[in-house]
Amino acid sequence: MLLALGVLVLGLAGAMEIQVPEEPVVALYGQDATLHCSFSPEANFSLKDLSLIWQLTDTKRLVHSFSDGRDQLTDQGGGYTNRTALFYDQLSQGNVSLLLRRVEIADEGSFTCFVRVRDYNSAAVTLQVAAPYSKPNLNLEPNKDLKPGDPAVVTCQSSYGYPEASILWQDSHGANITENVTTSQIANEEGLFDVYSVLHVLVEPSSTYSCLVRNPLLQQETHASVTITGQHLAFPAVALWVTVGLSICIVVLLAVLAYICQKKIRQSCEEEENAGTEEQDTEGEEQKTALQPLKSTEDKADNEQEID
Repeated sequence: MLLALGVLVLGLAGAMEIQVPEEPVVALYGQDATLHCSFSPEANFSLKDLSLIWQLTDTKRLVHSFSDGRDQLTDQGGGYTNRTALFYDQLSQGNVSLLLRRVEIADEGSFTCFVRVRDYNSAAVTLQVAAPYSKPNLNLEPNKDLKPGDPAVVTCQSSYGYPEASILWQDSHGANITENVTTSQIANEEGLFDVYSVLHVLVEPSSTYSCLVRNPLLQQETHASVTITGQHLAFPAVALWVTVGLSICIVVLLAVLAYICQKKIRQSCEEEENAGTEEQDTEGEEQKTALQPLKSTEDKADNEQEID
């Protein structure tokens, strides 16, 4: 039946005008999407005269079917069970759009809308699926004991996005440094991408590194940054107090040594002065002792002269 319908559509294309969007329909992952398709019914149009088929353009897999005034879902693909519906109250106005619930990554592609009233025609609608990326999580390794010129690694991770993201790295001045980056994007079980981007840098104090993750389909940008403030280059609080304490101890020790040396020098000077004084006293006594015998001899001679 579908094959015969396809042949008729090819043979009678253009007999009925069908309106579909020229641009792809962008649907958010997990949300509902509407694939628009419509025609202009005649005045005496009846739903019993309408036959509608939605199918995948490439594989011809049946997505939704309507005829004889009701849904015909016996041959519907399993992946679309309980996920499709028409706008039934608007069918009589020619709105044959398809409601696709809980959009999945696997739904992305082209859907063909076949319409028959008296004539046949078809048109294709492209569905694109998108999912916004989570705010990036940045990690700096190593995250301490860094000095200027040390190599460091900044890792940017963002998850649950679709399609693949574009990654931009910038430094403190807004310059693009993406050439120093290694990026991988891995799809999870749902088909959503987890992004891992690794930036290799040489540490500079007070530098900021920003990672911007952009979803090209949603024009969505999310970013995060990490700043090396230079605080790690200063003495830690404990080391600072230890250094101050050691300095004070050294100053006190030098003061004590200076005092001891000064005292030793003073004592040495006093000892030398005392030794000099004692030596002078000794010499005086010796001179006095030496003069006394001489005076005695002279006195004796004088006495002898007086006797004579």
